[in-house]
Amino acid sequence: MADVVFDKVNKVYDNGFHAVQDLDLDIKDGEFLVLVGPSGCGKSTALRMVAGLEDVTSGEMKIGGRTVNEVSSKDRDIAMVFQSYALYPHMTVAENIGYGLRIRKMPKDEIDRRVREAAAKLDLTEYLDRRPKQLSGGQRQRVAMGRAIVRSPQVFLMDEPLSNLDAKLRGQMRSEIAQIQHDLGVTTIYVTHDQVEAMTMGDRIALMKRGVLQQVAEPQEMYENPANIFVAGFIGSPPMNMALCRLDREGDSLVVELGSQRLRLAPGVLGEQPGLERYIGRDIVIGIRSEDMEDAALTKDAEHAITADVALVEALGSQIMVHFSLDARAPKDEDSQLLAAEQGDKETAALHSDEVRWVAAFEPRSRVRVGQQITVTVDTERMHFFDPETSAAIRD
Repeated sequence: MADVVFDKVNKVYDNGFHAVQDLDLDIKDGEFLVLVGPSGCGKSTALRMVAGLEDVTSGEMKIGGRTVNEVSSKDRDIAMVFQSYALYPHMTVAENIGYGLRIRKMPKDEIDRRVREAAAKLDLTEYLDRRPKQLSGGQRQRVAMGRAIVRSPQVFLMDEPLSNLDAKLRGQMRSEIAQIQHDLGVTTIYVTHDQVEAMTMGDRIALMKRGVLQQVAEPQEMYENPANIFVAGFIGSPPMNMALCRLDREGDSLVVELGSQRLRLAPGVLGEQPGLERYIGRDIVIGIRSEDMEDAALTKDAEHAITADVALVEALGSQIMVHFSLDARAPKDEDSQLLAAEQGDKETAALHSDEVRWVAAFEPRSRVRVGQQITVTVDTERMHFFDPETSAAIRD
């Protein structure tokens, strides 16, 4: 096992495209780190530089304290699991798992022992004599995992290994991979564009945007304390609700002008986030998670609330997702436009709308209906605030 260190690593292609920019990242020995971000953000390029499949343009890449910039891929003691499984169709499961050991001239009895140990961990023992075409997608992915496990490498590298599986299998394999990594204790770098995978699997998440690292943190820390608008909007499902507002003082309280409405903030907000003092009388971007809003008919709190017309209600059993629009300004920063495009909202991405669409998670006992005007209580102590120019979170 080993740590992996990116020390101001850059990757610039011959056409001038700067895929990874000054990446500083220290992945601890035995850690499961998830590299996440939208397509083209540089996460797979970073992984391929660890693997030795891409050259490092500048900076230092270290594995186990050894600089590996000039070390060939086969000498880095890493194992990679690909999206495509890359199994040999004419070989049995046992032969596929043990292939890497055979080309290293390992003794046959040692190969058999390792293959059977890996198969037992992956629940593949009864399939060792089958060919890949006789397996399900999830079983094939387990075989690909087994081929990596038997090598006992210093580092596992996984490049979107679950993207070819259906939703049910992805959920099952997420937990299985996380459990296997925990049991083996091997340093693992896992690349995905799926923030749900990132949140549920990693010890830490590293979120990238256009080749630049945005934030590194434990999943819950990143969810609760995003560094900027891009992190806030990318991590979480549904995405964080946001709007561009004016922050004002009203007596002893702060209020935000949310379109035609004024939302009073709880008394403790300024004490918790004193940096807001600098923005009084100015525009800010506010963010609120769906679970931090509730049907005011259930809370009896109309002081920290807004009114809206219900556009859609999704009953999910444990909660009700209520979609509504507000006559508020959409954020106009680059991060917000990139997030809108990433989430498929091309109209919002192209136009600076004077309407925002929000989603609230109500308790299932709420009786809201489509077309109804409702009052929504907002837990303003859980609200997030961002600078509209820099997109950075406003805190101290």
